[in-house]
Amino acid sequence: MSSRLIGVGVGPGDPELVTVKGVNALRAADVVVVPVMDSGERGRAEATVAHYVSAEKIVRVVFALNERSDRARREAAWDAAGARVAELLGRHGSVAFATIGDPNVYSTFTYLAQTIAELVPGVVVETVPGITAMQDLAARSGAVLTEGTEPLTLVPVTAGAAVLEEALAGPGTVVAYKFGRQAAEVAGALARAGRLDDAVWGSALGLPEESVRPAAELDGSPLPYLSTLIAPPRRDGGRGGKL
Repeated sequence: MSSRLIGVGVGPGDPELVTVKGVNALRAADVVVVPVMDSGERGRAEATVAHYVSAEKIVRVVFALNERSDRARREAAWDAAGARVAELLGRHGSVAFATIGDPNVYSTFTYLAQTIAELVPGVVVETVPGITAMQDLAARSGAVLTEGTEPLTLVPVTAGAAVLEEALAGPGTVVAYKFGRQAAEVAGALARAGRLDDAVWGSALGLPEESVRPAAELDGSPLPYLSTLIAPPRRDGGRGGKL
C-alpha cells in the first residue's frame, strides 16, 4: 500500500475549533508530526494536537518557521524536515502533519508536501481543511467578512505594507495576516484608506492571552507576529445593500 501524508488543519489555537474530520485524521494516523522552531518551544499546532492524541504519537520536527531573510537556512530546514518525515513514512503507513489554520492557506505543509513527493515516489498526499484565523476573528469580534457580491482579499503583510495599501484601495473586505511587526504602517494605511474606524485586529485567538481590539486603538507598538486584521468596506446600503 502507498504511504499517506495527510495535512490536517487544526485551527488558529482554540482546541475546540478542530473539525471532527480533523480529529479523526489525527487519531487514525500512525504518527502525528508537529512543526517547531529551532528554539524548541511548543507551538500552537502541538498544543492543539495534544488535546486529541497521546504524547507518544507526536513527533516534533524542526522548521525555520519565521525565517524569511536567510534562504539557505530556510531551505536546509525544509530539506531536513522532509528527510525526517520521509523516514517516518518509510516506517509507518500514514503520517499526519498538523498545521495551524488550513493546510492550503499560507501553510508550511505546502513545502513539506512538495519535498515528500520527490523523496517518496508514489506517496499519497491529502489535506483536511481547518478553521482559519480570519474566520475565528470574525466570530469573536462580530465582523462580517463578506456580503452579497463583495470580494474578499487576503494579504500577508510580510510581503510589505504596500501590498496592503493596494488591497485597501479596492472593494470588499481586506484581511491581513502576520502584520504585528508592522502595526504602525498598517494603522497608517487604514487611516489613509478611510477604513480605520471599522477595522478590528486580534491575536492569540482562543488562548488565555487572546486580544481582540478595534484597529483604531493601534498606537504603533509592535504586536504578536501572528496578528490578524479585518478591514470591512463601508456598508451604507442597508440590509442586503451589497446584493
